[in-house]
Amino acid sequence: MINRTLCIGLSLLALSGCASDPAPVEQLRLADQALTQAKAVGAHEQIAELKLAEDKLAQAQAAMSDEEFKQARLLAEQAELDARLAEARVLSEKSQAQLLDLNNRIDRLRKQLGELQ
Repeated sequence: MINRTLCIGLSLLALSGCASDPAPVEQLRLADQALTQAKAVGAHEQIAELKLAEDKLAQAQAAMSDEEFKQARLLAEQAELDARLAEARVLSEKSQAQLLDLNNRIDRLRKQLGELQ
């Protein structure tokens, strides 16, 4: 009885090892969506992370066509993260520019108030 259970368990383990990864369709969609969002906030080709994301997404799509699903998933995940980093970089730069502008306005107001006193 134990031998039969052990054989069944090993057979199931062997079969699960043979199962291929499913196609990462959803991950490719998420990566593409992240790229679109990064571009929507102002990321452009000069931002290194955006270029990396586009390259990795293209590689993921090629791997998908070759049915290399594990590689496609990995590249799509990396593309999504690179795109999100590009988006964060753009938003951070915009925030810093707004902060600098506000600080300049505050300085001008302080000077104006000082002149009035």
